[in-house]
Amino acid sequence: MKLTRIDELYLGDHYYLTPQDECYFLREYTARHGFDASETNQIIHNIKKTPDRRGRSEWRYKEQGLKRVATELKATLNPQWLRGATLVPIPPHLAKSDPLYDDRIAQILKLMDDGLGLDIRELVVQRANLDPSHGSASRPKPQELRNNYEIDESLCTPTPNAIGIVDDMLTAGAHFRAMKDMLGDRFPGVGVVGVFFARRITAQEDPAEGG
Repeated sequence: MKLTRIDELYLGDHYYLTPQDECYFLREYTARHGFDASETNQIIHNIKKTPDRRGRSEWRYKEQGLKRVATELKATLNPQWLRGATLVPIPPHLAKSDPLYDDRIAQILKLMDDGLGLDIRELVVQRANLDPSHGSASRPKPQELRNNYEIDESLCTPTPNAIGIVDDMLTAGAHFRAMKDMLGDRFPGVGVVGVFFARRITAQEDPAEGG
């Protein structure tokens, strides 16, 4: 299993990305298919279990899924880049003040750290709740997302040498576009890379389990 770069073959599926963006994915998630469509679909469904399910027997599947994502990403990322980059999770659709706030990407990054001393910073936070992109009839555009984002200035020092924006799934690329542009303005000259556990494909495409 290895990371695959989003190139001209994939850009049409992620229309907010440009050829200048450096984004990688590990697996493919089949849209509009359920839990049993593929191993990747199963992992994604499990890690998206909401915090109100904590304490139920099913919660262990979320924890197992988070560990699986962390293990696979850590095993496929360049170790030198991983140790030198600032890893920034894409915020979930709920603000931190919401009781259902799910920091699963931050948890994945902490599991990847496992004593390595990785530079993990939640540099971008969300001001207010948004509808989840996967369930919204009108997906937010990059500028709408950026208007709802703010940079946590308390975490901006030291200046990153490189930035890795991390998320579980790449859909249209709106969140990455908003964050890359925002962080690029805040840290001019610092390279920004996107790292995604999976990219969304449509039912007409052949699902691939590992790039």
